[in-house]
Amino acid sequence: MVQPMASLILTPVVVFLYLSLATAKHWDVVSLGAKGDGQTDSTNPFLKAWAKACGSAQPATIYVPPGRYLLGQAKFYGSQCKNSHITIRIDGTLVAPSDYHILGNADNWLLFEQVSGVSIYGGTLDGQGSSLWACKTSGYGCPQGATTLEFSKSNNILISGLTSVNSQMFHMVIYSCTNVKVQATKISASANSPNTDGIHVEYSSSVSIYNSMIATGDDCISIGPGTTNLWIENIACGPGHGISIGSLGKKFQEAGVRNVTVSRVTFTGTQNGVRIKTWAKPSTGFVTGVVFQHATMVNVQNPVIIDQNYCPNNEGCPNQASGVRISDVTYQDIHGTSATTVAVNFDCSKEYPCNRIILEDVNLSYGNEQSQASCANVEGSASGFVTPSSCL
Repeated sequence: MVQPMASLILTPVVVFLYLSLATAKHWDVVSLGAKGDGQTDSTNPFLKAWAKACGSAQPATIYVPPGRYLLGQAKFYGSQCKNSHITIRIDGTLVAPSDYHILGNADNWLLFEQVSGVSIYGGTLDGQGSSLWACKTSGYGCPQGATTLEFSKSNNILISGLTSVNSQMFHMVIYSCTNVKVQATKISASANSPNTDGIHVEYSSSVSIYNSMIATGDDCISIGPGTTNLWIENIACGPGHGISIGSLGKKFQEAGVRNVTVSRVTFTGTQNGVRIKTWAKPSTGFVTGVVFQHATMVNVQNPVIIDQNYCPNNEGCPNQASGVRISDVTYQDIHGTSATTVAVNFDCSKEYPCNRIILEDVNLSYGNEQSQASCANVEGSASGFVTPSSCL
């Protein structure tokens, strides 16, 4: 039966999508001079592609074909962009210089600042950080190292299917951003690589991190001051230092952390599971409205921990109390195995005790022995099956 002509009438939405696709701009970095040989500096062709995409009034795509593309420090600014629909599709690998001195004193390798509506799909970022890690291990005047990828002062960002390996320092930083989604990422660095946090979120709101595998020498995900409305779900973490709120309270004037959910995370062989860490010094900071739920611990040293007596090298904070106020934190369905006797450790501020801490259905074992809980300066409640026995 012949369909009536009415079925062929295009709605306004379909017309818009059709015209957008028909007029979308496309730039291949190779056509602009990039070479995927892993040796030729391709920084300028990538910046040219960005400039063209920014200058386009239509949605634009930057394409990176298979190959290894050597990039120095690259900063992609959006303050002058006409475009808020830029897609970067990467089928190759972006490679940092092997000499860590080139980027070692830079804050970041790849920076996106004041951009809106940027999506990154696929690809690998290779920070080549192993030589810097070795330098830091030896302890002889090494540079700090660069974050591999940072989004700063940006909004409406999507990062999907990206792999980051061997970052010099943090793999990914989300700073002062709104509405960011990170999904299906793979992050890896050696278990003994210093300061190689997987994803760090700070002064940002409405950020979600989903369906990712993170193995590093530091926190899988770290949550800094000023973070609100953060959702983390379905993460495989390990090796690493777990998922940490903090450290907080290093500065006296500091924004708080509010409304954080961490759900369905498996921690394998990590130093910590779910952690809140604050400096033992005065601060205006706070942590409130946090839910840790449906977490699996596999041989984790500190499965559940609040540490408000953080004072590295006993410098600047001995015998002081943390001013960070921690309240309304729920641990729900946390189960698995602890690598140490104390599976639950709440070491809170003597000046501002933790309050409204809730344990619901927690089951953490320690080999053939009874696991233990330790509480200091904390008030809360427990319900359901809770092992080790609650000390709240």
